[in-house]
Amino acid sequence: REEKQLELTLEALISQVADLKNSLVSFIYKLENEYDRLTWPSVLDSFALLSGQLNTLNKVLKHEKTPLLRNQVIIPLVLSPDRDEEIMRQTEGRVPVFSHEVVPDHLRTKPDPEVEEQEKQLITDAARISPDVAQKQIQSLNKMCSNLLEKISKEERESESGGLRQNKQTFNPADTNALVAAVAFGKGLSNRRPPGSGGSVQSGQPGAGAIIAGASGMQQVPMSGAPAQQQPMLAGVQMAQAGQPGKMPSGIKTNIKSASMHPYQR
Repeated sequence: REEKQLELTLEALISQVADLKNSLVSFIYKLENEYDRLTWPSVLDSFALLSGQLNTLNKVLKHEKTPLLRNQVIIPLVLSPDRDEEIMRQTEGRVPVFSHEVVPDHLRTKPDPEVEEQEKQLITDAARISPDVAQKQIQSLNKMCSNLLEKISKEERESESGGLRQNKQTFNPADTNALVAAVAFGKGLSNRRPPGSGGSVQSGQPGAGAIIAGASGMQQVPMSGAPAQQQPMLAGVQMAQAGQPGKMPSGIKTNIKSASMHPYQR
């Protein structure tokens, strides 16, 4: 009966370990070949699957009907330096032979002597520390870890805020392009003239329209004591215009008003 129970337990353990191995192989394959399109939710799903399989394996080992495997002793019956196909199949090619060289490594139930000695030394050193000293060391370690985590969080926040400041756009590309096009090519500029610039202007006389407009708004006002000088002055202006061939006659009109109609009188 015990042998039957042990056989059933071993079959259940082999099945659980095989499922766990397949999950590990699949996860390692994703990490090595699909790392460029691997997402964090997918990694979390893989970890959750592995954690569930490990919990199931522990439940099988802790079940009340599971015999204590630590009380079982495995003894190699045959050791041979020749290649064993059955062992190759069972171990998936990892162990080709079952010889004196591999048996101590595969059937060892205790760690290496060097590792075991180091573990004993650590246990001895830990036993020498009093509870008060151990509590102080624990508090000091927790404080150091808290400070380190706070610094890491602060650095992350500063880096995120710095990245946001660097990525913030301080100009409008559309306005910049429109300004460059207007300065370089005159795009979008209006051809309208300023108000009061009426009158015909020749292409070879820039600014003449402004001069004529300014002159048309002028009014000649006779000054007292010099009435005899008005007619010769007007005649001189007309003769000067007539003596310039190829130019348009001036459109200046002179309105002579009496002193009583002075525009600046109030």
